Amino acid sequence: MLRLSIILVLCLSNSACFYMQAAAGQWQVLQKREPINEVIDDPETSPALAGRLQMLVEARDFSIEQLGLPDNKSYRSFAEIGRDYVVWNVIAAPEFSLQPRQWCFPVAGCVAYRGYFAQPDAEKAAERLSRKGFDVAVGGVAAYSTLGKFDDPILSSMLQWRDHDLVALLFHELAHQVVYVKDDTAFNESFATAVEQFGLQRWLEVTGEAGAYTQYLDRRRHRDAISEAIVNARADLEGIYQLDLDVTEMRARKQQRLQQLAADIHAIADDAGISLLGWMSGDLNNAHLVSTALYEAYVPQFKTLFDTCQRDFDCFYAAAARLADLDRETRDRVLATGNLQRFARGTDEK
Repeated sequence: MLRLSIILVLCLSNSACFYMQAAAGQWQVLQKREPINEVIDDPETSPALAGRLQMLVEARDFSIEQLGLPDNKSYRSFAEIGRDYVVWNVIAAPEFSLQPRQWCFPVAGCVAYRGYFAQPDAEKAAERLSRKGFDVAVGGVAAYSTLGKFDDPILSSMLQWRDHDLVALLFHELAHQVVYVKDDTAFNESFATAVEQFGLQRWLEVTGEAGAYTQYLDRRRHRDAISEAIVNARADLEGIYQLDLDVTEMRARKQQRLQQLAADIHAIADDAGISLLGWMSGDLNNAHLVSTALYEAYVPQFKTLFDTCQRDFDCFYAAAARLADLDRETRDRVLATGNLQRFARGTDEK
C-alpha cells in the first residue's frame, strides 16, 4: 500500500499520468487476490479450475525444491481479472530503424515497451506514437512480474495457456526475480525464457511425462523457425536502412521485405498446421520485429551456459548473475561471442 501511495503521489507531477493508471491497475489486481488453496477448496470452484490450480501449486513447490527459484508468496494466490490479458504492451521503433523506443521506470529501469492495464489506453498511446512517425505494435500480455516487489498472483488470464505452457510461464516469471538487469530487456527475457525451458523439461521428467517434452519442443521448433525467419529479415532490413536511398525507395524496399517475411511465417504455420494469432496475423512493421527479438536474442547462449554448468541450476544462476554484473557493452560482447565458460567457473571478464 505504501509503495502504491508513493507512485500515486509521484503521478501528480506527471502530465501523462501513466503511473496513475499503472498504480490503479496494479492495485485492482492485488485486490482480487485470494489464497489459492481456498479457491481450490471452495465448493463453487469448478473441478476443471481446481485441478489446474492444484497443478500450479505443485509446480510452484517444484520451482523451489528442484529449480532453486525464490521461496516467497509470489504465485501463492489467484486473481480472477475477468479479461483475456492483464496488460497491453506498446512497442515502438523508428520507421527506418530496428532500435526500439525506450521507456524508463523506477523499478524495472529502461525497457522497450510500455504496459497499459486497459486496451483503449494502449491503443491511444500507440496512435500518438504512430502520428509521430513510429512503427508501433500493441500486444496483450497474460502475465507479468513485479520482480518480487509485490506478491504476484496466478491470473485468470494465464489459464488460457495449455497446461505445460502454463507451467513454463510460471517458471519464466519467477526467473525474473533471480536475475534482472535494469535497462536490458533482451538479456532479462532471454534468461527467463531459458529458465522456463530448462525447468519445464525437468518438471516433465519428474512427473513422468518426458514424452510431452517432445511435443513442447515441436511447438518450440515452429517458433524457432519463425524466429529464424525474423532474424534473417532483420539483417536484410538493417542493410536496407543503411543505404543512401530516398524515402520512397526506402519504404518500397522495406515493405517488400516485410511482405516476404509475412509469407515465410505463414508457410511455416501452414506446414505445422497451426493458426497465427496476435501480431503475426496482421501487417508487420519494425516494432513487431523488435518485440520478437527481445525474448529470443540470447537463448542459445544461455543454453550453452546451462550445459557448461552440467545442468546445475545454482551454477547457472550464479553464472548469469556474473554476466549481469558486467557493464552493458562488455556483456553484449561476451554474449555475442558465446565465450561463456569462465562465467560458469566463476572467473569474470572485467
